[in-house]
Amino acid sequence: MNIRDFEYLVALAEHKHFRKAAESCFVSQPTLSGQIKKLEDEVGLALLERTSRKVLFTEAGLQLVEQAKKILLEVKRFSELANQQGKEMTGPLHLGFIPTVGPYVLPWIVPTLKAQFPDLNLYLHEAQTHQLVKMLEEGKIDCMILASVEETNMFIEVPVYDEPMVLAVPKDHKWAKEVSIDMSRLSGESVLMLGDGHCLRDQALGFCFAAGAKDDDHFKATSLETLRNMVAAGGGITLMPYLSVPKEKERDGVCYLPAQDPVPHRQIVLAYRPGSPLRARYESLAKEIENKMSNVIRS
Repeated sequence: MNIRDFEYLVALAEHKHFRKAAESCFVSQPTLSGQIKKLEDEVGLALLERTSRKVLFTEAGLQLVEQAKKILLEVKRFSELANQQGKEMTGPLHLGFIPTVGPYVLPWIVPTLKAQFPDLNLYLHEAQTHQLVKMLEEGKIDCMILASVEETNMFIEVPVYDEPMVLAVPKDHKWAKEVSIDMSRLSGESVLMLGDGHCLRDQALGFCFAAGAKDDDHFKATSLETLRNMVAAGGGITLMPYLSVPKEKERDGVCYLPAQDPVPHRQIVLAYRPGSPLRARYESLAKEIENKMSNVIRS
């Protein structure tokens, strides 16, 4: 058996489908299936139940999957240690980010990181918070940029910027001509929000609930752009992250107003695994991002 066999096993456990698992490992389905059978022969155990159309693991198979995950994580750490022996900021780096952060911060930081660390090969991965947490735990990504939430407490978090949230209203809304809005004025209002799974939803709702507003139960957006278009269509009001807001006060049917008293915001961090031998790399990365974003986000 070899490390690649463990990767096949874990991929099959995650996808529950031979073709999808093979595609994720960039091999043919017969290759993956054959290696799984070979692994079963080597360990002398049935890892799968082959009488069903679904991929079902035996109890022994599930135990070996968990062990394989631990082995792959140790292999990842070994690679990190080997990487550390060379230049600190060289080689591949798999960076995760959430959908409400990545598209808006990456255009600012990617050119900076490439200029500062030309020998660092960036690979970008977008997923929701709970998915990124699992990917980081399993060593599939090296670090991630996201809003600090309870789920990320197990990791080392380095603050990179504090992002205000801006109130977005339709251009013909009663507040459209205001310069700014006190959060207390949201009392009794219904607010459009992202759907479950987006950490921004919970963070924005916290400020809205504190102000006396309520969640609009009739609509849940799948992305910030859908949310923006709902506001433009006159469907309601919402809070949007500062980096997703244009410089103009009004654009494409949406008017953007600074919110205050208090200013709704979220803390964006770079998170990595405790004990990683590449800590200095991630700290350097976080410092460059912090320096860049301090000039982008006005106070």
